[in-house]
Amino acid sequence: MTAQVATAQGAAVPPTPTQHYCEPIAIGVDVGGTKIEAVMVDLHGNVLASQRTPTHRGNAAVLHDITMLCQQLIAARPGATAQSIGIGIPGQVDSDSGVIHSAVNLGISEFAVADEAAALLHAPVHVENDVNAAALGAMAVLGVSTRPNVADAFINLGTGLAAGIIRSGRIDHGATGICGEIGHIAVEPHRFACPCGQRGCLETVASGSAVERLWPVKHGAAMPDLMAKAQTGDAKANEMLDMVVAGVCRAVQITALCVDPATIIIGGGLTRAGQPFFDRITAMLRELASGSAFLTSAAIDRRIIAAPAGRPIGAIGAAKAAFIR
Repeated sequence: MTAQVATAQGAAVPPTPTQHYCEPIAIGVDVGGTKIEAVMVDLHGNVLASQRTPTHRGNAAVLHDITMLCQQLIAARPGATAQSIGIGIPGQVDSDSGVIHSAVNLGISEFAVADEAAALLHAPVHVENDVNAAALGAMAVLGVSTRPNVADAFINLGTGLAAGIIRSGRIDHGATGICGEIGHIAVEPHRFACPCGQRGCLETVASGSAVERLWPVKHGAAMPDLMAKAQTGDAKANEMLDMVVAGVCRAVQITALCVDPATIIIGGGLTRAGQPFFDRITAMLRELASGSAFLTSAAIDRRIIAAPAGRPIGAIGAAKAAFIR
């Protein structure tokens, strides 16, 4: 069956056999818990085409899906040269070796994905943690300008909580690759148990998995329901929402005070609750700063930018990471 390719405008069109392309391109792949999305970009970061597939668990299945999507994109543009391929994937990622560990939601304990994908695709493959890739992608889509020796941050409120730190336009991995793991800073006063073995991790209140646990619903997503109930004045909903927002604000403050980023982009599944959620975050940050001249002067609330909605920032960032590695 002929692959249908989604263009940058989103329309699915069949590849045209007579079209030939000679420009160097990169492919970025965003491996998520429910879907894998791949994009083809040019040297300027423009999305030329995209493909996606549901996620299947296990090393072999993930590798098959990654290579299938890349091959479909390349086949759709005869003559295009895949200069590099970037993969953003959850888990503990060693970007130098291309090996990932403990991607639990994907059924992966250890996987040398870069070497195996490169052997099948005959192109250099670079692997990044998915949040780091999304950080690069969000900055590219938003047009955030980087400055030498100045950081920018992307805080992902997804299934977990983590930050991607971009310094001088490049990902800051730290000494061991755990730079930005703010979700496991154990300062949350309710002291809920965290799968990492600690208690009181920020991720236990400020993440999608936390909201599902704190506010279980029979149908649909927990966060929109929690926000809707809170806006009607439901006391229990407001109590739970305040707990979530307080955790997010602590994560933002810690990131701001430790890294001093010029911009703090906030994205991830929780942000689908929309502007009312961001309004709560900025209001609480201002309240926390109101009694402190130091925090007031830091103007943390004015550094926040919402991540672009509906754009494949993870895949775009993975491609960008492969270009600039």
